[in-house]
Amino acid sequence: MKQKISIILLTIILLHIIAFKNKSSVADYVNLYSEKIENFKTQQMTLLNCIKRCNLNSVEDIEKIKNEINKTRNILKGLDFWFRYLEPVVYKKVNGPLPVEWETEVFEKFEKPYKRDGAGLTLAALYLDEEAPNRDTLLNLINASINAMATYHADSITQELQNFDHFYLCNRLHILNLAAIYTTGFECPDTSRIIPELGLMMRDVKIIYEVFNNSFENKALSKEYMQLYQSTIEFVGSQPKNYSGFDHYTFIKNYVNPLYALNQKLMLDYSVVSKSFVDYTINKNVSNIFDKALYDGQNAKGIFGRVQDKDALAEIDRLGKLLFYDPILSGNNQRSCASCHLSTQYFTDTTRRTAIAFDGKSVLARNTPSLINAGANHLIMQDGKHISLQNQTKDVMTNPVEMGSDEKVLLDKILNCKEYKKGFTNLLKFTPQETEVTLKHISSAITFYYDKFSRYKAPFDDAIGSKSIISENAKRGFNLFMSRSQCATCHFVPQFNGIKPPYVSSEFEVLGVPADTGFKALSADKGRYIINPATETLNAFRTGTIRNAAYTKPYMHNGVFNTLNEVIEFYNHGGGAGRGLGVENQTLSSDSLGLSNSDKFYLIQFIESLNENIPFEKPPQKLPKSSNGLLNNRKVGGLY
Repeated sequence: MKQKISIILLTIILLHIIAFKNKSSVADYVNLYSEKIENFKTQQMTLLNCIKRCNLNSVEDIEKIKNEINKTRNILKGLDFWFRYLEPVVYKKVNGPLPVEWETEVFEKFEKPYKRDGAGLTLAALYLDEEAPNRDTLLNLINASINAMATYHADSITQELQNFDHFYLCNRLHILNLAAIYTTGFECPDTSRIIPELGLMMRDVKIIYEVFNNSFENKALSKEYMQLYQSTIEFVGSQPKNYSGFDHYTFIKNYVNPLYALNQKLMLDYSVVSKSFVDYTINKNVSNIFDKALYDGQNAKGIFGRVQDKDALAEIDRLGKLLFYDPILSGNNQRSCASCHLSTQYFTDTTRRTAIAFDGKSVLARNTPSLINAGANHLIMQDGKHISLQNQTKDVMTNPVEMGSDEKVLLDKILNCKEYKKGFTNLLKFTPQETEVTLKHISSAITFYYDKFSRYKAPFDDAIGSKSIISENAKRGFNLFMSRSQCATCHFVPQFNGIKPPYVSSEFEVLGVPADTGFKALSADKGRYIINPATETLNAFRTGTIRNAAYTKPYMHNGVFNTLNEVIEFYNHGGGAGRGLGVENQTLSSDSLGLSNSDKFYLIQFIESLNENIPFEKPPQKLPKSSNGLLNNRKVGGLY
């Protein structure tokens, strides 16, 4: 009996020792976080005091402040790993890229857009380059950064550090930002510091890795991952310090993308669980950053979202295709979706600046966007008017200047076609939330049909995934795109649109697009301002993808440019402001990029490598018959 009691006591003691060891081990990781924050706060105060002491009219003192900002940035790089993931909104106060942002995040779609005030180091550095900077304004930017640190000390944040799950989610975002943000200058106004800061940050993150591995031995990063990360650090160290000379292509292809695959595997192996809305869209089963399924911007199935049955999906696709080409959707039975979105032209119309209006005489205000990769956006339309593809489809059908239909009349016409009625009635069992056929079924079938053409890859995708090769000129173009041409600060990897990691919001930019190629006036279209009136949103438009851009002319919201050369030259001269137009809120730099003819050639070679290999289908040969004989002369694709 005494022996049994001794064994039990010994077991209890051992368990307490193990628990104490584990708790002590985790404390090392938490302490690292706390120590780094304290160092950062100390440097923030040093920077603040420097601003208070310095004379802002002195060039020498301005340089002193810039040096302190750079020292503060260096320490921040060791915290970026945690800060960006654990509290991304507050991060905008610490190191915001813009004074105000209005991007609507995916989990806020049903609410009024939120205003995000920026502050911190990047804005302070930019402000110092303005004429006659004001001390109070500069102090406010830094004080806001200092005040934001209280959030990162909060229990809601520090409790996350006690478990391993957050680490792999932080790391996933870190890797995605290595591909899309950290080498482009998105938040680093001094381009000479971009690559040095990258190297410094990666070395700091390696220390985080090592402490984490010691603290969470059963959930540690693999030896393979650690070796590859060290090789990545060495690669960065071997590269030119100038970001224009940095080999962005090899960096992503040989290092960042494989790191992502390894991290994703570990997340699955360890059954990592997320509690954050930041992870809302990223696909946990995708191991390639350039996989089209990396994140979900839209649910193309709409009301059919629960359908998995292959036969049912095939029927939805069949009905969606018929409807896409059927002018029965229009008020006069003469216009179809295919009137403006031609499948032979990547579902846009390359022959016109803007489409013909419903009256057949006037034209619409905006260029017809391609439907290819439309689902990669969280907000739809160039002004972000719609939160879903289905809402956009319904709006086009009922818009008096586009297709001119009435919802009830439209539905009656469709259900008067036996083939449509039978097809959609048979599908009702998959939509228990709607017991009768509605316009939701109609719009969802259409979006499901055209979305399938967005699933295909481009030569660039295969090459960076190590499945093929692209030309050296295309690689040069990509490296330019990611650096001094400044394209990648708005068109983010991998969709090359306005959605950056963690892919939860759509960005809008003010470029100063002219009304004509003579730059006599700014386009009168107010863009995002129509949806969300604010100083920053005037003349702002959603950043579209450059995938298939070689096939989707004309360009810009009003179709003002007809060639890629014209578009590149527009950016090269600093947008509308650079050409003398009054655009006070332009987000694009008005400075010339100084691109040579060779640079432009390389950029176009890269853009052409993003042309996707899409097997387009022929239109249907005929349309469903209606019980109303007057509707049976409908032309496939419409009359105009």
